[in-house]
Amino acid sequence: MNNKKVISLIIGCMCVLLSYGICAQIKTINAIGTTTSSNETENGLRDSILRLKERYDNLYETLENAEKELETERTNATQNNTELQELESNITEGNKALGLTEVTGSGVIVTLNDNQSISQNNFLGDPNDLLVHYSDIIRVVNELKNAGAEAISINGQRIVANSVIDCDGSVIRVNGVKIGAPFEIKAIGLQETLVMVDRYGGYLWSMREEWLLEAELKRADNITIPKYSGVIKFEYAESE
Repeated sequence: MNNKKVISLIIGCMCVLLSYGICAQIKTINAIGTTTSSNETENGLRDSILRLKERYDNLYETLENAEKELETERTNATQNNTELQELESNITEGNKALGLTEVTGSGVIVTLNDNQSISQNNFLGDPNDLLVHYSDIIRVVNELKNAGAEAISINGQRIVANSVIDCDGSVIRVNGVKIGAPFEIKAIGLQETLVMVDRYGGYLWSMREEWLLEAELKRADNITIPKYSGVIKFEYAESE
């Protein structure tokens, strides 16, 4: 975890420095009245972003390799030691509960999408009523949690204790990452309980039958939900 925090801090510093550099470059261009076309400026900014993403991908790969090496070292260290094996098991289960481990199992997949059959131009009501909103996603996720889901993801973003699902204008963010429709919500758990989320009169049923949005739930026997890629940090909660 220490390695993960350090790498995350480095990435954050790189983002800040790059942002300052881009702002300074734009101000300089405006000050000297350069004749550089807007396309060239956009290309330069795009190249800077691509370079930053490449650095991030390299750092994340380094982190992944470090975690694999740590797991191997822990496994080797706990061999033939019952007490250490128990501690290792507790760490593994703890990481699974926190969402820091990729998990696979049976469950359901819920797909939410905007209304595709009615044109917003011909719709007499509020066009926003034809769209899936972040509040709809939160409601469905909460119902899956109440139905006993052990792991949940939205468009590949793992939902953990401090995950945030919010709206930024016309964009929905999960864990700070922009996502768009259709929204694929995967949930691992007891299928017989999870399927009850799509019940008569329930929220998913209302989205489909009353609000004319696309809302489908199906069973799946081999669902893979990725681990949480961020850093879980407690600022206010302390252990005694």
